Amino acid sequence: MSNTFENMFGNVSGAARVCRVAYTINNTQPVACTIIGEEPLFYMDFEGALEEEEGCFDPLDMQALESELLTLAQSIQAYDRYSAGEAVSSADKITAFQENAGFIASEAAKTEISKDALEGLIKTLRVSRLASAYMDLAAEHNIELAYSGQVGTASYERSSGKILINPRLETIDQILLTARELRRHQQHRSGALINPMMFHPDSAVLVNRAQCADLAASMVRIAWELQLAGQKEVWERVENSTMGDLARAFAREAFLDFRTINNGQASTAVFEGWFLSERCRAEDRKLIQHMLADYQGYVFDKEEAAKSVAPTLIAALGEMPFGKNYLSGHAAAIMDDPVFTDVRDRSNANFLWFIKFERTFRETEHELQAGEVSPAADIRQGKNPADKALHHDAKNTDHDGNVITLFQQQPITRLARKGRKNPGGDSSTQNVVYLRRGPGD
Repeated sequence: MSNTFENMFGNVSGAARVCRVAYTINNTQPVACTIIGEEPLFYMDFEGALEEEEGCFDPLDMQALESELLTLAQSIQAYDRYSAGEAVSSADKITAFQENAGFIASEAAKTEISKDALEGLIKTLRVSRLASAYMDLAAEHNIELAYSGQVGTASYERSSGKILINPRLETIDQILLTARELRRHQQHRSGALINPMMFHPDSAVLVNRAQCADLAASMVRIAWELQLAGQKEVWERVENSTMGDLARAFAREAFLDFRTINNGQASTAVFEGWFLSERCRAEDRKLIQHMLADYQGYVFDKEEAAKSVAPTLIAALGEMPFGKNYLSGHAAAIMDDPVFTDVRDRSNANFLWFIKFERTFRETEHELQAGEVSPAADIRQGKNPADKALHHDAKNTDHDGNVITLFQQQPITRLARKGRKNPGGDSSTQNVVYLRRGPGD
């Protein structure tokens, strides 16, 4: 059977397939099987006993059996030697294991290891100019970097003033995640780290996307600066990860003109590339799940207020410790461009519509219960104009339920009467009434 592309993926026809089955014992092939079934569990339908045919003895079977017995004897001897040695030194091994366990569990060992690793992490981040500026801002506000096994990856704890990193992660991942949380602290100090659920649902989606895209742009830029300083492992990690498209967008702008790093064009390319990917769908789903599980009772602000605050927040996201704000000149375009604002996933769009409908329904119900809207009382008291019209139409119905339309024509003027002959000879003013019946009468 040739090892072609079609054969590897099973694209040839059933008639062209050739199937052979054999088994080996200790690199020898004593038997070739000729009974093959198409079903996954195949049993040979044979009720009688198998009769041994005379003269069918194969010497290869005896050689294979002897080889297998020799291998089994060697294995037994090896197990005997291992068990004898373990019986002699079992006490020493248990003692060594307890010593190692005590060293690993001791707080002194943990503190020593964490301090050394954390100092190396900080030293690596200091190589990047942007990361160093972030760390200076964190030190200015007494933000501490610490290892903690209570977080999955890394997290900026605003209440405690700490950036917690999981020590079990690889060093390169720790560098990138710490850079991300340092940027999150920068968003906090610039006034851009606002909970998106405080906005109107449409604006909340845009704000959440912009915050996540800004974090990704900062990570890519710090990885690029570390590569320029000789730390190529971090950039290779980003380029070969799911962020490879963002890394290539940044590298393209940086290679064409190195000034795009400081003037913000390279970061803008990463920001736009984030919105053009499928990351919007994943982040929208997370935000919508938080909205549906809103146990803290967040109340969205008015839509007009959210629209006025969102451009300011987007401009605040582009603030950098040095260099140009890379989002301030694009805030208006981001607010109006469907690439940034539209929810393209149908499932997310349906859930978002449901959230907005439920919000509007609750507001209206609250207003009606508070007595702020009077139409309900007017309806109960018969003051509704529609109720009056309905009452008037009820008078103009016959017994069969057909509506009789009565409309009165204006009186005929004198000039009109002079030109019209009156058969009765009466020249007094007469009102002509037209009775219009239903179509079945």
